[in-house]
Amino acid sequence: MHSREAIAALVPHQGLMCLWQEVVHWDAARIVLRSHGHLDAAHPLRAHGRLGAVHLCEYGAQAMAVHGGLLGQANGAPVRPGVLVALRNVVLHVDTLDPLHGPLQGQADVLIHGQDSQQYAFRIHHADTLLAEGRASVVLGQAS
Repeated sequence: MHSREAIAALVPHQGLMCLWQEVVHWDAARIVLRSHGHLDAAHPLRAHGRLGAVHLCEYGAQAMAVHGGLLGQANGAPVRPGVLVALRNVVLHVDTLDPLHGPLQGQADVLIHGQDSQQYAFRIHHADTLLAEGRASVVLGQAS
């Protein structure tokens, strides 16, 4: 649906730090994305050869950013940068992403979408296994 290049236009992170590679589906309430980037030995969040599950929170936050950007584009609004201000009810069901082969799939569901802030629930899966879930809040800045 949307390529990595289209996704990169919606998030502040570029290069390998743009974590999602494909938008599978989106509508006004939710987005589903896919990525194989966790398999890359050069993954920018990898430390000491390991990619910890805590970084799935960044995947969740970027899913929110992509969804917010797509909503803005659909309404003719410019993409607005956001600042992650809170993570709540985060549960990591694995310790590391290293043994996982095949794509990650993320889903972010809108809980609150205000003019200057957003709150989403996110879930990251690998195959049929839930890896991480939680809620995140973002305060939006001015359009660039």
